[in-house]
Amino acid sequence: MAVMISCHELSRSFDVRPLFEHLSFAIEEGERVALIGPNGSGKSTLLRIMAGLDKPDEGERAVARDRSLVYLPQNDQFEETTPQNVLLAAMPASIPAHQHDAHVAAALTRAGFTAELIERSVDKLSGGWRKRLALTRAMLQAPDVLLLDEPTNHLDLEGIWWLERTLASLRITVVLVSHDRAFLERAVNRVIELNRAYPDGYFGSYGPYSSFLAKRAEFHANQQSQQDVLDNKVRREIEWLQRGAKARTTKSTARIDEAGRKIDELAELKYRNAQHRSAAIDFAASGRRTNDLVVLTEVSKALGGRTLFQDLSLTLSPGTRLGLLGLNGSGKTTLLKIISGKLQADKGTVKPAFELKVVYFEQTRESLDQTITLRRALCPTGDIVVFRDRNMHVAAWAKRFLFRTEQLDVVVGKLSGGEQARVLIADLMLKKTDLLILDEPTNDLDIQSLEVLEENLSDFPGALVLVTHDRFLLDRVSNRLLALDGNGNVDIVADYAQWEELAQRRAEQEQQMAVAALAPAKRDKAKPVTTGLSSKERRELEGLPAKLAAAEAEVDEVDKRLNDSAVYSDPDALTKACADLEVAQAKVEQLFERWNDLEIRSKV
Repeated sequence: MAVMISCHELSRSFDVRPLFEHLSFAIEEGERVALIGPNGSGKSTLLRIMAGLDKPDEGERAVARDRSLVYLPQNDQFEETTPQNVLLAAMPASIPAHQHDAHVAAALTRAGFTAELIERSVDKLSGGWRKRLALTRAMLQAPDVLLLDEPTNHLDLEGIWWLERTLASLRITVVLVSHDRAFLERAVNRVIELNRAYPDGYFGSYGPYSSFLAKRAEFHANQQSQQDVLDNKVRREIEWLQRGAKARTTKSTARIDEAGRKIDELAELKYRNAQHRSAAIDFAASGRRTNDLVVLTEVSKALGGRTLFQDLSLTLSPGTRLGLLGLNGSGKTTLLKIISGKLQADKGTVKPAFELKVVYFEQTRESLDQTITLRRALCPTGDIVVFRDRNMHVAAWAKRFLFRTEQLDVVVGKLSGGEQARVLIADLMLKKTDLLILDEPTNDLDIQSLEVLEENLSDFPGALVLVTHDRFLLDRVSNRLLALDGNGNVDIVADYAQWEELAQRRAEQEQQMAVAALAPAKRDKAKPVTTGLSSKERRELEGLPAKLAAAEAEVDEVDKRLNDSAVYSDPDALTKACADLEVAQAKVEQLFERWNDLEIRSKV
């Protein structure tokens, strides 16, 4: 395959600290590559170098001739006022002006924008819809290479599903930075981890993220074995060197040089193996042995005139690790607040154990004072932190969370999102608790910290209630999963995959009901309703579900054509695909109207 981007001996430093040194690799045509690594390893910087926006301190980056490249940063920026104008401004010059409106309409439809959202000003869109718009703008330009920095940021689960489907349908090269492990599993076919733990400064693997994990574990095991073997050799050489001058004169100077080389090699191996350091996350339970920590009995709650959940009963005991599932607005955070006592239920009872100790991690981070220094955030008074009845200097405590000593006097507001999350987790670790409530604790954490958090939550002996978009974490930590649909329904599901299937099926049903709801009004205007069905109409009614399924499959097929880069680059093919989509969607609506008409008349 053709090489799209070539990186040769790339080095880049931040202040005096090197981010990466002498990186050399190539990205080939059609690859979907994930760049991962600890916070501060230089992933975003490397992506900007690949985009040509930053220059390396050393080395060269090259892009294949006559290939276009589009880079999408983490933060979305728009100069235009409406979604249509955003996309019109990004339209490639190769597309004739008279086709621009059709292209924009098709792109917004594929991205899930409703008529109301299309009319809304860009600055009034939510973070998730702004991200969808930015991604749509990038893909509309039909690049040969698409560079994405944290593309799932701000997206809800529906948005992530849309992005996964879209990337799977593209026939272009994609390089992305992401901490979402489930997204990596579905969206990429190659993983590159930047880490000074590796001899070349990175470790790469072809295949999905799960394949990368297996190969990385094997590499680490081999490297540790090399260290153990070399450690024994160096120990023997040191003993030989220390026997005295007489013994050394009988040996060749070559062995002395070899001993020095082995000592240096061992030091390098120890340094690399030490780079797998992660934040030391370890929550402390109170040790309470009460079986029932919190008991909810027939609890109901409504907000804005909409019932979020009703008649919900559950018991949280030590060892319960409850994961909450649901789309944005389904009531997950509301239920967390009711369980913790921060919010009252409309109906039902919430009974906590006597003197229940609750620790609550808020996704908004409102409890974190942005004006104080890191030193005061980690240790409000003095320089000594008491953790598990043991005194620890604040510098040592900071080191457990990957902070450097020189950062202690930095104001919290200047820390990165991941660093602020680690400050909050450090504070929670100092509190003994019966019930640990975590609302999106994984935001901005790197993958190493996520893996450590995952291990410690699994071992936490108290009760845990967890809300997170990290699907890997949710599946691996939870031993109970509760799914909310925001319309009063609460389901117990076996795993995330089962809930995803349930949620998508419900979303399709709601869309079908919305289309069907329009049918009576259209039908009433057209002609009066006649009662009863003929035998021919009854047979027609029985056959409509199959016809509707076939029509929806046709819509999906046309939608796949519209996502094909070959269609995008061919104006005539794109115009035909847009027209075919309108025809297919109209056919689905007509079948829904007919189904609704026959259903109503069959009950008269």
